[in-house]
Amino acid sequence: MGAGVTGKNGNGGRRGRRRNRHKPMSEINITPMVDVMLVLLIIFMVAAPMLTVGVPVELPETAATALPTEQEEPLTITLTADGRLLIQNTETEEAALVPKLRAIAAERRSDKVFLRADGAIPYERVMQVMGALNAGGFRNIGLVTETGGPDMNESEG
Repeated sequence: MGAGVTGKNGNGGRRGRRRNRHKPMSEINITPMVDVMLVLLIIFMVAAPMLTVGVPVELPETAATALPTEQEEPLTITLTADGRLLIQNTETEEAALVPKLRAIAAERRSDKVFLRADGAIPYERVMQVMGALNAGGFRNIGLVTETGGPDMNESEG
């Protein structure tokens, strides 16, 4: 007597297939992963140049041009204004400089080294370090300066 209407398959008046709401997806949505990877790529591209910060030194200015770049990372020795001596970014005692340089020279293909000295360092101290570099096996010493210094060309004066 007045019962509800049911369809052929007995689903209470709904037509068509009944959907299973808990069925696992068979497709992987990679859009969020791609978005995260692009953001990380941008972060690394911006952060990478900031990771190569050296020791702050007030380099003297000269009219010399820059040296061509090398394939091997150059060895850098730094003399700071407060008298510290650094190989790359590692502080080194003066007595341990020559043995460390000999060990480094044995591992490297090139005997090129860059010496960065603060402009306030006395010339004698710079020459002492250059002698230690020579004793350590480095004969090709480049002195690092800033460009834009005075030009000693006699034809201008």
